[in-house]
Amino acid sequence: MLARELIALHESPHEVPSFSERYPGLTAAAGYEVARALHEHRVAAGWRPVGRKIGFTNRTIWPRYGVYEPIWGTVYDRTMSRAVQNRARVPLEGLVNPRIEPEICFGLQAAPHGRALIDCIGWMAHAVEIVQCHHPRWKLTLADSTADNGLHGRLVVGAPAPLPADAERLLARIEVQLFRGEELVDKGVGANVLGSPLAALAHLVGVLAKQPGAPALAAGEIVTTGVITDAHPVTPGEVWSTRIAGLPLAGLTIEFA
Repeated sequence: MLARELIALHESPHEVPSFSERYPGLTAAAGYEVARALHEHRVAAGWRPVGRKIGFTNRTIWPRYGVYEPIWGTVYDRTMSRAVQNRARVPLEGLVNPRIEPEICFGLQAAPHGRALIDCIGWMAHAVEIVQCHHPRWKLTLADSTADNGLHGRLVVGAPAPLPADAERLLARIEVQLFRGEELVDKGVGANVLGSPLAALAHLVGVLAKQPGAPALAAGEIVTTGVITDAHPVTPGEVWSTRIAGLPLAGLTIEFA
């Protein structure tokens, strides 16, 4: 059964042929059911959910991965950390084929139901997610991605800041540069993320409302909205950093161990 395999795979991480190759007919919806089994196993073991990640919101990279709609997964107290003075050290042990993703995340002060979404956001922050793929060469399908908790590995959250008055316009125009050492590796704008990180958050609210058994977003959750650039492989010993323009958010420096 795929659920048992997924739990064992996360407890003893390694590459395996894609789930969809070995479980014919696996759908995105069935993948979320498998991910729920992993979630329940983790909660029973003492893991505490602290928020969600949204993946594949950057439409510019859909053809590269062959995944053409966003996904979501759960972020836990054991996978999230906060940067200190805009720096963090992230161990890669336990992650398979890790990649770095610069993102924008939101802290919810209220559940986004029956009120304006922007009124539910208590703060925004720059974040870096480390995603992973248990399949060789990142060859996967939508169903593989939903089953594997949205490919979530780690999340580093930067310093919180209040939303600006013109948040929707400014978040769409935010510019992010991604560096490995001193080398500029990639850059992107907030509009890559379904038009705006706020639009990505609204998309997740709608998806959860329609998905059987999916818990609705709640006050106190942190939601990271997807990669603004592309995702890039990282290895221990490397130092990556970001620079932000267009919003009063500091870049982050991440040392991988």
